[in-house]
This record gives sequence, structure tokens and C-alpha cells, in this order.
Amino acid sequence: MLNQEEFEELARMADRVNEAVRLEFIEGRVLEKPMPDGDHDTIVEWLTRVCIQSRSDWWLYPDRGLRIDGYRQGNARPDGSLAVTGTFAGQGEWASPDGVLMVVEVTSHDRDTHARDHVEKPRAYAGAGIPVFLLVDRDSCEVKVHSEPEGGRYTRQVVVPYGKTVTLPDPVGIELDTEPLKDWTR
Repeated sequence: MLNQEEFEELARMADRVNEAVRLEFIEGRVLEKPMPDGDHDTIVEWLTRVCIQSRSDWWLYPDRGLRIDGYRQGNARPDGSLAVTGTFAGQGEWASPDGVLMVVEVTSHDRDTHARDHVEKPRAYAGAGIPVFLLVDRDSCEVKVHSEPEGGRYTRQVVVPYGKTVTLPDPVGIELDTEPLKDWTR
């Protein structure tokens, strides 16, 4: 079994060999994260605008490598990590999740998306103490908001279909109108 340092070296080598491969280390397993499609990127772009319109000192950092070893030793690249601007200054490729207010994942159209985005990542992010996990599920056309991390899991989950408004709980505190997501799901 790999340790975190061995994984980080493997990820650096993979980046040099093939820029189309992004690796994560979740629950002791090396996972390949698929490259996003245009709709995926547009959803992350839209969420970035929503977040900085809410507070100009926030930024939704795309694909920010995080050490998520609060639950189990690991490394993840959320599609977005909401934090105060400058939170990751001075940190390397794999940063501490301290200061992350919310992580965002947008499902991909691959065979591993359910296990990765619905099971493994919520446990890992909750274990790291990240207050809010927002999952945009393009397969079910729903937004899932996980919050109140405790004991390696989120104790609260709110699920709304596209087109409804959902409140992203504190420390985020944004009312998110999900209507635009209908345009970016095929």
C-alpha cells in the first residue's frame, strides 16, 4: 500500500508523462480523475462567479490539490475549493484543507463517478473537516449539499432537483438558484 509521500511522487510522474491524467489518493486507493468536458467546466465557472459575487474576498480554486488526511491519509483534487483569496499562498501542489469553506464536485460521465463522488469523497471531505460539500450530479439532475461534518461523515444532506433554490449553509451562506444547471447537463 502506498503512503502519502509515495502517492505524491507517483502523481508528479504521471503529470510529466501524460497531462490528460489526474490522480487522487482516496481511502488508500489511487484513483484516476477523468478530464472534464465543456459543460463540466462551465458549471465550475458559473459557481465561481456566484461565489465571488457573494463575497469579493472568496475564490473557488479549480482542481486545487488537497491533503485530506483528517479521515484517512489521502490527496484529492476537488473540482472547486472555496476559500478566502490567498489561502493557498506559499503551499505546494498538495495543500492543507484548513481554511476551505466548501468543496465542489461535478459528476463526470464515467463508470466510477458514483463510488468516487457519492461515497468516497464525501467521507474523505467530512473526515478532513471541510464544512460544506456541494455535489452537482449531472446524472440525476440534482444538487446535493452535505454539511455538518462529524465522525468522518456529513450528518446533514439536502437534495434538490435542478431548477430549485438551495441554501449553502454556513460558513458559505449563499442562496443558490440551480436553474442554470439545466443548460449544462446532457
